[in-house]
Amino acid sequence: MATILIVEDEVFIRQNAEWTIEDLGHSPLTASDLSGALLHLSGGEGIDALFVDIRLGSLPLGGYDIANRALNIRPMLPVLYTSGTPLNAEMSALFVEGGQFLQKPYSVKDLQKSVDALLATEPR
Repeated sequence: MATILIVEDEVFIRQNAEWTIEDLGHSPLTASDLSGALLHLSGGEGIDALFVDIRLGSLPLGGYDIANRALNIRPMLPVLYTSGTPLNAEMSALFVEGGQFLQKPYSVKDLQKSVDALLATEPR
């Protein structure tokens, strides 16, 4: 199916997302920060989508930075953002073009729907 890069700094949430992505038949790659994400993005691995937490550690906008850098490396990469903060206009204004959002806490079913929708989007 698809290879999805998951960038999440909270270990438990990252592991759950990884296991869920695997259970859905996809191949997960994981990173906990910008440098780990860039290693995957700059490597030769095929990556079909990015699932990134907006707030990473002490960086309240870390996920936006990762998404922007990811699109500089892989311009057609679809992005799914997540956060425990409810989505507002200021947040969505910072999304990359076509970026989608999944509110934390999310269920397996919510993640499945979001990933399916993300992978079904037309390339930018």
